[in-house]
Parts: sequence; structure tokens; C-alpha cells
Amino acid sequence: MSEQKRTLVVMRHAKAEQNGSTDFERRLAERGERDGRAVGAWLAGQGVQPDLALVSAAVRTQQTWEAVAEGAGWDAELATYDESLYAAGPESALDVVREVEDAVRTLVVVGHNPTMAYLAQLLDDGDGDEDASAEMVAGYPTSATTVFTVEGDWADLDEAGARVVAFHVGRG
Repeated sequence: MSEQKRTLVVMRHAKAEQNGSTDFERRLAERGERDGRAVGAWLAGQGVQPDLALVSAAVRTQQTWEAVAEGAGWDAELATYDESLYAAGPESALDVVREVEDAVRTLVVVGHNPTMAYLAQLLDDGDGDEDASAEMVAGYPTSATTVFTVEGDWADLDEAGARVVAFHVGRG
């Protein structure tokens, strides 16, 4: 078991257009691009520096990640676009996180609701920032972002296995 703390960021994609040729191909709205950049700036201000981003392969989540990376000054190439995150439930999304290599200390996951909201609530050990946890449970709108600390390896992450450090809804 690793002694070093890890950081996990769980984010719902930013505001998307209502229509696309398919749901998978829906693009971000202008507001979504602004909100994504605002989340990136906030995360950078929190000292978050990801080693890897796992991003749903849907167009709006890819564009969210690109906006977040731009706002934070991160390399957008850190992303792996994962088809399974598009339709994943919270347990499946957690399985994807468990497969991350131990060398990754800070991980960002960008996906869809209700999965991201449920995943964030599922991981909350209840011992972190009470206000942030309460806000997170009250609603997980577009651009909602939860920052967790994780003790131990990704492979061992389980329900109630992460501590909420911060919650933020990006609005640019």
C-alpha cells in the first residue's frame, strides 16, 4: 500500500448544446467553454497538477477537458479518451479509476451525470470538508468538480475511500 496521498478530481462536463446529430456528438455551448476554463483556473489555484485525465470520449467531455486544461495552463495531451466512461455507471467508472497505474499521483476524471455525481458521493468518506460535501450532495450541475485526497493505491480505492477537499461549480 502506498503511503503517499493521491489527488482525484471528479468533474461533470460543462454546459453543452441541447442538440447534436447524436447525444455523443453534442458540443459545448459557449458558456460551457467559459465555465470549463473557469474550472481549470480554479483547479490550478488549488494546486492541482494532473498526471493523467480520464475523459469520456463524447465530444462535450473532450471539449470540457480542453477548456479546463487551457484555463489551468495544463497540457491537454494528458488525456486518455475512454469510450466506456460515456455510458458507465458509478461502479464501472470506479473500476476505470482502479485500473490507473500507481505512478499517477493526480488524476482528473471528466464524465457525465448522473454517474459523476453518484461516483463523487460514493467515494466520500464523510471525514473531509463538510461544507463541500453538503454542496456536492445538494446538486451536481454542469461543471461541478469535486477534489478528493486518496490514501493508498488506485487499485484499492473503494466506496467511502476518498476524502472531499473541495467542491466547485465553474462559472466563467
